Order: sequence, then structure tokens, then C-alpha cells
Amino acid sequence: MSRPASSADSRYSLQARLLLAFGVLLILFLGLAGLVLDRAYRESVEAAVRERLQLQIYALLGAAEPDNQGFFLPDMQEARFSQIDSGLYGFILDAAGRELWRSPSALNLKLNAGGFALGSPGVGEMRYGSLSLPGQGDLVWASYGTYWENQEEEFSFAVLESAAPTAAEIGEFQSNLYLWFGALALLLSVAQWLLLRWGLRPLANLAQDVSAIESGQRDELQGRYPVELVPVTQNLNLLIKRERERQQRYRGMLGDLAHSLKTPLAVMSATLQEIRGGAALKAPQQHDMQEQLTRMDQIVSYQLKRAVEANQRRLLAKPVAVAPLLKRIVGALTKVYRDKAMQVRLEAAEDLRFFGEDSDLMELCGNLLDNACKYGAGRVEVSARQDGRALLLDIEDDGPGIPLDKRQWVLERGARADTVRSGQGIGLAVVVDLVSSYGGEIHIGDSPLGGAKFSVRVG
Repeated sequence: MSRPASSADSRYSLQARLLLAFGVLLILFLGLAGLVLDRAYRESVEAAVRERLQLQIYALLGAAEPDNQGFFLPDMQEARFSQIDSGLYGFILDAAGRELWRSPSALNLKLNAGGFALGSPGVGEMRYGSLSLPGQGDLVWASYGTYWENQEEEFSFAVLESAAPTAAEIGEFQSNLYLWFGALALLLSVAQWLLLRWGLRPLANLAQDVSAIESGQRDELQGRYPVELVPVTQNLNLLIKRERERQQRYRGMLGDLAHSLKTPLAVMSATLQEIRGGAALKAPQQHDMQEQLTRMDQIVSYQLKRAVEANQRRLLAKPVAVAPLLKRIVGALTKVYRDKAMQVRLEAAEDLRFFGEDSDLMELCGNLLDNACKYGAGRVEVSARQDGRALLLDIEDDGPGIPLDKRQWVLERGARADTVRSGQGIGLAVVVDLVSSYGGEIHIGDSPLGGAKFSVRVG
């Protein structure tokens, strides 16, 4: 059974990958450039050699004079034709390829030793070639065919030159080429490594900043990053913010849970004290204890449900129709508060939508409307409207209102004397948590009806 690869086995370096990719590209580019330059230089040298041989043939043509035995050249400007084994050799051949004249430098040269004959090119035709002779090495040659009017015969003028100087020149060029290209490759490799380190520095800085956040030295990514990394840093900051909000929400839920359980536990504790004092457990006390146990179970179940739903993403939630939901809530609360003869005026367009969970909207509106009906004298007004994707809610009542110095206080967690509301859980604590989970806002003001006005922006 094979062992699964660990995280260390699957790690790889982005810098190493880029260095390898650019290194291969650099080798291919320099190699191809070297081949092109070498080929171009070879062709240039060969063209120069052919041109030089052609000029030597023209010099022989200008100096050649026919005689009874063939040709003689009384005045040769090129001294190497007169020096034995100088590396430059001249020949004059007839139409049949027989040798009529050779320069003094070619006394020891045997053309047929290599199985080669210069042949007879056509009149006005210039031929080029190369051959290898024992003891002479490699040679390059040029042959030109001409027609001599005085002799009424065709002749060939040929010049041979040793290829050793040309090969040495090409070899020296190749050595210099390889040396300079090698140095250039080394220099470019170092420059490439430095540029990659400089170019990848923002990634290293990002890793350091993340490590600083993990160690608690920083709260978020605040450095200046390239535009390519801005979406990454923004998403990381958003993730960090949501994670901290989640932790804070969990702490708040635990605080709400503890606060909500205080009243039932106090009732049960008082009842138990009476029992310990010798009093009999009466039916109303049994009912109270059972009711408190039921409330405690409901509180714990509700808080657990909130903790689970708080982790669910709402970005892709199906839009919820707001008006029908508000009508259901208003209808239910009108029956609950029938004794107060509540008059609830609802203003909400039918196409109004909430982009989130319908249960969240139900919880939010239910708690606010329940408070308005509970503390109102008989009139409640609800207004809902859309602002882009955000839902704006205004809930007003004609009750006593909330004093200005206590408006912020009642929205703070744990500041409520009775967190649990009949049928709606823990009241404003739920509203504050839901609004904050959607990144919204909630404000308390004065209503023209005389009571409080809750303004909520959510979504």
C-alpha cells in the first residue's frame, strides 16, 4: 500500500519554477543566436575566400602570356605564387584538363593524389570547390573558363588556397563566441535571479504579513501590494474579518445564553430553597419549574441553531419577497395583541426583495414588530424600501419611546434586563446579531407617532 504524499513532499518553489523556465528559454535563445551568428560568419568568410580567389584568377588572367609551350607569367603581383608551399597555388589547364602551367608555389602539389581534377568550366563560368590532399591538408579552389582568341582554344585558370587560415579564423571566432555567450548567459542568469527575487518580493512580504497576523503582531494586511495581489489581500482581510466576527459572535452567543438562563435558574433555585425549607412542592411551583426547564431548552436550542446558521454563506441565497412575509408577521401579531386593538400600517412594494435567508428576515422583523406592538399604545407603522441590494426598514410605534441616553446602551450585548421575549427568543440581541452578520446598520430615533423608531439597513 503506497504512502500518501505529505504536504512537504508536494511543496514547490515558484521562484525555482520561474528560474527553470527562464533558464531553459535563455539556453534555447542563446543557443539559437549562437548558431545563427556562427552560420552567418561562416558564410561571410566563405564569401570573402571566394572573392579573394576570384581576384587571384583575374590577376593570373592579366599576367598570362601564351608561348609555344603554353603560357608564361613574367609578372605576378602576388608573391605567394612564387614561394614553394606558400598555401596559394595557380594553374592553367587546357580544355581536356591537361596542365599547361603551374605556379612555382605548386611544385610539390599533386592534384591527382587526392583523386581530384579541376576540370574545364564553361567559357565565362566560375566554379568553386574544396578538396583534401595528403600532406597538404584541406584546400579551397576556384576555376574560371575562358577562350583565348589568339590560340583559338579554351583554357581554365584555377587558383587553390589552403583552408587552414580560414579554419583557424572560424575556430577563433567560435571560441570567442562561446566565451562571450557563456559569460552573457552567466550574467543574464544572475540578473534573472535578482529580478525574480525583486519581482517576487511582494509575495514574500505577503507571507511575512500573514505570519505577523498569526503571531498577533498585526490585525490585518495593510502593506502596499501590486495590483495583481490586491484581490488576494482584500479577500484575506475579509476572511480574517469574518473569522473574528464569527469568534466575537460565538462569544456573544455564549454571553446571551448565560444571560438568558439567569432568570429560569433563579426561579428554579428559589423553588428548591422552598423545598429545602420543608415546604411541599405545589402544583403551581411544579408548573413554574417545568415552564422554566422548557424555556431553558428552547433557549439552548435557539442559540445552537443561530451558531450553525451563522456559518452559512448568504451571498448566493435566493431573493425573498418582503411584503408577503411582513403581512404574515403583522397578521400574527395582531392576533397576539388583540386586547390592545393594534393598528398596524404596512408600506412595502410587492416587488421588494431581501437578498438573504427568509428565516433571518422573519427573525429580524418579528423581534422588532413584537417590541413595537408590546410597548406601543395601539399604533405601529412599518415602511420597507430598496436601496440597490440593501433592504431599508423603518418600524415606529406610539409607545413611551427610548431615552436618548439609553439608545446606544440597549443595542449593546448584555445590556438588556430581559433578553428573552415571548415567542421571539432574545429580542434585540437577535436583531443586532442578524444585522451585523449582514454587514448592516441599526439606529434608534424618535417617531412622529410619539414612540421609538427603529431604522435598519441590511443586505
